[in-house]
Amino acid sequence: MKPGIHPDYHPVVFQDANTGEMFLTRSTLTSSRSVEWMTPAGPQTYPLVVVEVSSESHPFWTGTQRTLDAAGRVERFHRRYGSRSR
Repeated sequence: MKPGIHPDYHPVVFQDANTGEMFLTRSTLTSSRSVEWMTPAGPQTYPLVVVEVSSESHPFWTGTQRTLDAAGRVERFHRRYGSRSR
């Protein structure tokens, strides 16, 4: 890899704004906020990035996702516009 062209990739703590759940990962994002995170070597200070949605609050991952009634929509379409015949 060429030196000097890649962004700074460092550990960052992300916090879900809805649930408060936090997780440590690596990212190029920076933040003026910071948080203490317990590591095997002791507490470390990392940048804190607050996100609106994570796997803790997203409807698909929490199992609260609503499924659309596709059959009802098809029937309503046929009632409104009729079925096409040749």
